[in-house]
Amino acid sequence: MGRHRTDELDGGYRAGDPPSRRRARTSRGRVLVPLAGAVALAVLLGVAAFVIFNREHDCSSGKLALRVVATPDIQPALSKIAGNYNKAMHSVDSKCVDVTVVKEAAARTANALAAGKASADLWVADSSLLLESMRAADAAGALPRPDGSVALSPVVLATAKTSAAKLEGTLKPSWTAMVEAANVANVDGPGRKVRVLALDPQKNSAGLAALLAAAGAAKAAKQDKALVGALKELSGQLASDPAALLASLTVKSGSRVPVGVASEQAVYAHNARKPESPVVALYPQEGTLSLDYPLTVLTKDPATLKAVADFKKDLAGGAAEKVLRDAGFRSADGKAGDGLSKEKGFTPEAPRALEPPDAATVARMVQTWSRLNLGTRLLTLLDVSGTMALPVPGTGMTRMQAINKIATEGLGLFPADSELGLWTFSTHLDGRGKDWKELVSVGPVSEPINGTLRKDILVRTFAQIQAKATGDTGLNDTVKAAYTQLSKTYKEDKINTLLILTDGAGNDDPDGGLSNAGLLQYLRSAYNPKRPISILLIAFGPEAEKGKQQMDAVAKATGGEAYIAKDVLQVRDFFLQGMERRLCTPNCDG
Repeated sequence: MGRHRTDELDGGYRAGDPPSRRRARTSRGRVLVPLAGAVALAVLLGVAAFVIFNREHDCSSGKLALRVVATPDIQPALSKIAGNYNKAMHSVDSKCVDVTVVKEAAARTANALAAGKASADLWVADSSLLLESMRAADAAGALPRPDGSVALSPVVLATAKTSAAKLEGTLKPSWTAMVEAANVANVDGPGRKVRVLALDPQKNSAGLAALLAAAGAAKAAKQDKALVGALKELSGQLASDPAALLASLTVKSGSRVPVGVASEQAVYAHNARKPESPVVALYPQEGTLSLDYPLTVLTKDPATLKAVADFKKDLAGGAAEKVLRDAGFRSADGKAGDGLSKEKGFTPEAPRALEPPDAATVARMVQTWSRLNLGTRLLTLLDVSGTMALPVPGTGMTRMQAINKIATEGLGLFPADSELGLWTFSTHLDGRGKDWKELVSVGPVSEPINGTLRKDILVRTFAQIQAKATGDTGLNDTVKAAYTQLSKTYKEDKINTLLILTDGAGNDDPDGGLSNAGLLQYLRSAYNPKRPISILLIAFGPEAEKGKQQMDAVAKATGGEAYIAKDVLQVRDFFLQGMERRLCTPNCDG
């Protein structure tokens, strides 16, 4: 029986087709079977990819807004990162996350947060130091703790590139050298050739970091008094922001070389904006603190928290780190980008990191700065009794001349917003039985009196004062009268102080007057720790030591201090020590 073929059995060819036609059709048919399988597989894979893609980028329920608030220096870089993130269509619960980054000064955000008015979901401050300062004042413990860091920027010294060579041999790049140069009482130090500029630590984290680093270095070098002198000087040399400070470094003004503090990234940004006036970074040899740009989550919404977590993951990725390094920041591990090269005035290797201070240390520095920058209201009592006309062996000066030199030295330490006044004391100075006489009323040193500034009147008056040859020392009655007047005219916004300059013979009033015990009793009852008026007593003369016990008692009754000067130049230290006590008043001794 013959073999019969059908289309179904033999590849679909018809009877009578030539062999070649039959082979061709047979070959094409055999290819179509696996091809159909491949197409089916591709379709399945495409569907799977579509499903996976849309599951990760599902915006079917709209957008989920994520508001980030960042400090002005890092905001542009974060905005660029956020733009790339948004384009990638990250979704949470079928909503595409839409990140916006707005700039706001860290201090302003901090104040809003403290008042419960923060509108951000995620906050990128410039420094954990600011958060530590806030936490010290956060009695309720409501401030959330930061979670991670997005970048680093070391705080450095800086000067104009054209001035850098002039600093060699004058100022080493170190915090202790900066303190020495800024110390207002060290008139013979490097401050003759260098002018140090600062950033307000109450408004700028780089300024706070610089003061904390300098304070730590000064303490290690036993330069505590020099630090007080430096802080006092720097309070009058403040720049409004890093851009203004760095711009001022390149402006020639006087013979002294200006040196400032700023973050490394601020130096980079300045040079990018003003390549014709470059600034170089000087890395302190002790090491430094860095702005660490901490991430603080403020939202409590569950969906937004998921978006925050996803965006934070993106911030830690390589693409985001490159954006930050290209903007002059270091990544969180300290790695620098090409912009921080030696050729551009930087050190690519991460500088030595100082141990970050704890919250208590940060709070003390903030308080120190605040109290040092309170205005001064000071009444000086100058001894003009007969013993003040005696010579000081080995000096060629009388005691009065030496005391006047001390007073003139001291006047130079007070800023222009100080309120100063001057009384003299002996016995029967005004012809009516009073032991004191007001020569210059207490008031602003920049205030004119009959056409002459009070400061100039004080200098001229000190130079003209003579000792009363027959005068005794009516110290106690004078102190009571002066302390009473200062109490009645107390200024809340100033540090109120009574300064006594004497040869140390103590109270010697033939008319009797107030006894030593009576004065101490009065001062202890009059002293008000909520309205403190401290007595600073400086004695100069061979009899001073004999009266030291009573001097100490008078000063301590008001939280003050008594000093005996063996050398006129010691007055600088004494005035600085007096300023230092402003930091602890009214609890300096306990």
